[in-house]
Amino acid sequence: MSTKSPTKRPSDLALRTVVGLAMVAVAIAALWFGDIVFWILCSVLGLFMMAEWADLDGASSSQKRLAQFALSVPLAIMAPMAAGPDFFALGLIAAAAFFIVIVQRRSTLALGAIYVGLPILALLLIRKQEEGIVFTFWALALVWVCDIGAYFSGRAIGGPKLAPAISPNKTWAGLAGGVLLAGAFGAAMHVFYGLPWRLTLATPVLAIVAQSGDLFESWLKRRAGVKDSGNLLPGHGGILDRLDGLVPVAPLAALLVILPKFYS
Repeated sequence: MSTKSPTKRPSDLALRTVVGLAMVAVAIAALWFGDIVFWILCSVLGLFMMAEWADLDGASSSQKRLAQFALSVPLAIMAPMAAGPDFFALGLIAAAAFFIVIVQRRSTLALGAIYVGLPILALLLIRKQEEGIVFTFWALALVWVCDIGAYFSGRAIGGPKLAPAISPNKTWAGLAGGVLLAGAFGAAMHVFYGLPWRLTLATPVLAIVAQSGDLFESWLKRRAGVKDSGNLLPGHGGILDRLDGLVPVAPLAALLVILPKFYS
């Protein structure tokens, strides 16, 4: 999502903006309520993401449903009224992937359970911390801010392509703009909300990770021969299209958040 074609019509941008703001509002509301509400949102998105991964992998309808069923087990155990996000849930994510491999004989489909399950576990784990609402908002918003900075700086500046064989519209200027804006966001979170230094300094690095996740999903779509991972979100494509940057960021953010516990 770093940069898009400069031929986008204003109406397209307006639609993307409205839908994007609606998604942000839903995410912030769920984050605010936390507990069961945040878990439900993450779980529903996870099942949609698993379905889109299966489509990109060329799985049949029955294979897709079984993969969703396998993923639903660790998602269920992450619920606040169950074990919650812990190492048991991590083991069940691995077990879900193993189950898919054994039953479906599709290792790439099984990877989807890990690709989807790990970031959900990470987000739920961050949210349950003492300052979880601030830390989770930081992890989510740094990806949003990076995308915004990359989109507008890429359109305004243009220049050399970042990875033309994978995503022809992304530029180095877009990457730089996204990283700079994310870094400024991290600094603002430090000043106004007391974001720890380790998270503040990691923000621009995680912005690069977010763009790498975007490129990885672009590669998946190019391999599958499709433009979007789905069509659920008007003007945006699928759920994977919107969360591709968050997928690799969330687990790393969770490690950074809980890091002090390893030394306490």
